[in-house]
Amino acid sequence: MTTTAPSDVRPDPPHSSDDGSLTEFGYHQELHRSLGRYASFAAGFSFISVLTTVFQFFAFGYAFGGPVFFWAWPAVLVGQLLVAACFAELAARYPISGAIYQWSSRLSNLTFGWFAGWIMVIGQIVVVAAAALALQMVLPAIWSGFQLIGTDPAPTSADGAANAAVLGVVLLVLTTVVNILDNRVLSVVNRVGVTAEIIGAVLIIVLLLTHSERTPSITFHTEGAAQSGLLGALLVGSFTAAYVMIGFDSAGEMSEETRDPRRTAPRTILTALGSAGVLGGLIVLGGILAAPSLTDGRLGVDGLSYVLTSSLGDGVGKALLADVVVAITVATLAIQTAACRMLFSMARDGQLPFARRLARVNPRTGMPTAPALVVGVLAASVLLLNFASPEAFLAIGTTCIVMLYLAYAMVTGPLLITRLRGRFTVQGTDESGRPLFSLGRWGIPVNTLALLYGLLMTVNLAWPRAAVYDPAGGHWYFQWFTVLFLLVTLGGGALYRLLRAQPVHSAEEPTPALPEPTR
Repeated sequence: MTTTAPSDVRPDPPHSSDDGSLTEFGYHQELHRSLGRYASFAAGFSFISVLTTVFQFFAFGYAFGGPVFFWAWPAVLVGQLLVAACFAELAARYPISGAIYQWSSRLSNLTFGWFAGWIMVIGQIVVVAAAALALQMVLPAIWSGFQLIGTDPAPTSADGAANAAVLGVVLLVLTTVVNILDNRVLSVVNRVGVTAEIIGAVLIIVLLLTHSERTPSITFHTEGAAQSGLLGALLVGSFTAAYVMIGFDSAGEMSEETRDPRRTAPRTILTALGSAGVLGGLIVLGGILAAPSLTDGRLGVDGLSYVLTSSLGDGVGKALLADVVVAITVATLAIQTAACRMLFSMARDGQLPFARRLARVNPRTGMPTAPALVVGVLAASVLLLNFASPEAFLAIGTTCIVMLYLAYAMVTGPLLITRLRGRFTVQGTDESGRPLFSLGRWGIPVNTLALLYGLLMTVNLAWPRAAVYDPAGGHWYFQWFTVLFLLVTLGGGALYRLLRAQPVHSAEEPTPALPEPTR
């Protein structure tokens, strides 16, 4: 499948302007190349999924920041657009599955890139679990019969946390089946789901803004901000936006299944993030303006589900919540797909345990079956934390954000170093004969700001604030959960790399080394 490379450094291939052939990178085309431009856009948009994540984390952001937390949204959007612009360049240059791993290892070396991919795939598995938990914010609000365990649907209660885990496992079974069936089935489900989500998001925005109880000037009020002050409230309030605007790199993850990927992926990365950022920001604003009350405490507990059902009436509100269920389902599916492609890409290079099995593609469906099962089982296992304690809900959500932000920085960092050394150029043409997407002279300043933003947000999100992670007190492990999880992830990865470096005798075929493309 690949040729051997004696070095940890992955040399760049000569540029080819063909239809995205993988031969220049040392790979065979095994995944079915059947995704068009809208399907590529859907891959990124459905991972971001504004309806899923805004409904899941709006209450948290408002509880800490009050109305002023809205302004964390445009700040995060600008920062993530800087990162997305860098990724768009890389998607044009390296249209390969396992984007973060492939980009980082080719900009630095295999070891560093492996850790970027390792952190990313663990983070994606946790994101799958967190996305599946979002059903608890919506289904019991539609019909009380969806509260299968206990009577309290609040996700931070013992009943709500346990019920969220049950609903999440059911959803993961469905998404795993779809991820096994066929590439075309996956594409259809994604496109239909994203279309429904966009229509639903626009309807929610229009209805909320036309049912406003106050003017936008309320977003400058700081009365509801946490005791840590305005800056502290905004930093914590930014969790909502930070959690929403991740996963736009999924269009790059699906490059090997996309037609004309050098031209398509860079544009869909930017359009997926830009459109999701605008729609999400307007939903947050509309929720603040249309809420029946900003002071009765419900907005910081029940979030947007409370706003829709109380302001628009049960009928309209529940119909829109049903659309949110569709968005959550498609988001979970898209995130699981991205994690599968990362596992597949790393396994294809022989960089994971059971690499041969994980890298196997069903020739009929064009899908890597084993990664879908692995991601589904591991994500379901993560959901079991919700049975241990309600605080696990927030711990799971924030951990996955930190993991992805750190993995992004492990791409923008090496990219900046490569630029400063004068070794990064985006030359050549895409499949239509047009120049590849490039930031040109803006590359260094945009890349610098993207890296600084990513590192600052990683520290902000991982900071062990007791008021955020252990509000009830007495559970130090929840306060430090994100930091501990990251350390365990890095330690586990280092241990595997160390053991893998030792000579072993096995009946299994030796794993192939990374490809060394022809110069």
